[in-house]
Amino acid sequence: MSLFLEFHLIQNFAPSNLNRDDTGAPKDAIFGGQRRARVSSQCFKRAIRLAAAELDLLPHENRGIRTKKLQTLLLEKLAERDQQEARAKVEAALSAAGLKLKDDGKTEYLLFLGENEVTAFAELIQQHWDALPVGGDKKSKKDSKAAIPPEIVKQAKALLNGGKAVDVALFGRMLADLPAVNQDAACQVAHAISTHRVEREFDYFTAVDDKGDEDETGAGMIGQVEFNSATFYRYAVLDVNKLRSNLQGDRELALSAVAAFTQAMARAIPTGKQNSFAAHNPPAFIGVSVRHATPLNLANAFEKPVFARQDQALTEQSVAALAAYETKLASVYADAADQWLYLDLTGQWPNDKGDKAASLAELTQKVRQRIDQQLGE
Repeated sequence: MSLFLEFHLIQNFAPSNLNRDDTGAPKDAIFGGQRRARVSSQCFKRAIRLAAAELDLLPHENRGIRTKKLQTLLLEKLAERDQQEARAKVEAALSAAGLKLKDDGKTEYLLFLGENEVTAFAELIQQHWDALPVGGDKKSKKDSKAAIPPEIVKQAKALLNGGKAVDVALFGRMLADLPAVNQDAACQVAHAISTHRVEREFDYFTAVDDKGDEDETGAGMIGQVEFNSATFYRYAVLDVNKLRSNLQGDRELALSAVAAFTQAMARAIPTGKQNSFAAHNPPAFIGVSVRHATPLNLANAFEKPVFARQDQALTEQSVAALAAYETKLASVYADAADQWLYLDLTGQWPNDKGDKAASLAELTQKVRQRIDQQLGE
């Protein structure tokens, strides 16, 4: 049976520039015929990964790393070896797996690897140190690649299995040269959009030279930065069965991943321009829905934008609109077994619409328990 875990967040950010476009302005989008503030899915995915690591929500060996510096990571694990020789051995081992290094020692594109995969490569090099050839110029490198024993090639390729890295399992990966080790994402994250219309604003700033002379009365620097303030609707959906499959069938790790994602999703805040704005504003509402028929993104609750009122906050209006739209949509598309868990600081989510939690820790526990009950053995 299909098992989808959805996250619906209403989150108001104070003046900020969390996610910039190529001109330095906050990203935006036209939705429902109105300009909305936007934070890209890529931006929030990275914030989720960083939050999970900073809060130590998962063991180090079950995390992933996105980098071009795989050679450097492996050389650090081979620090007791002669580094010049180790560099050649690393290149040979990666070549056996089908990964190429450029002249600067970096891979041709960003790799998304599990920590276990990196460790396994280092162990492979140690195990087959004498059998791995040492290349020199381009011709000898080509010859050395051909000289790698077939069993080492087979082992090297087998190492790229995801390494039970939760973030790789969640967000997937594509290795252009090795389509066989690509991994389809178990999680989809939508671009966050504001529930209301926004306008760009400009901060004109000056900086004073602390060592300026008495006759230097002007500013040492002037400039401007764009920003906005918005109440966002954030949405993500987890295919729990796919997550478990990506984690090589490890049921307990999949449950730990669900709990970690719940925590990280709530605590994820993009880092853009935070030294200037310090917009550390947690969500006012976190709704988690367990669905079986199909995922339901509720962004269309805000196709008609919410408008500011003196007697009610934008977050309150947004939660009320979200609840009303979900009720209407669920009556047509939802499964009778669908369930809601929620944490609501606005008081606008109906009390009879799901199981209420008083804290993020309690919500996380309830989510894990609910999935544990419904995830097959």
